[in-house]
Amino acid sequence: QMKAKEITALTTAEMLDKEKQYKEELFNLRFQQATGQLENTARLSQVRKNIARIKNGPSATGTQ
Repeated sequence: QMKAKEITALTTAEMLDKEKQYKEELFNLRFQQATGQLENTARLSQVRKNIARIKNGPSATGTQ
């Protein structure tokens, strides 16, 4: 789980990269859930929240 300080320390390019990584992970987790292989269901909400934190973080508005 990413902290707010970690998000503000990221550059815009790093934020976009992290968002892409989390979206790929979310896709894989959903696929695992559909096939019944997902063990840690809490990870779904953690990844979704991390994506939201990155999108709505303080540096998402371009203020750095």
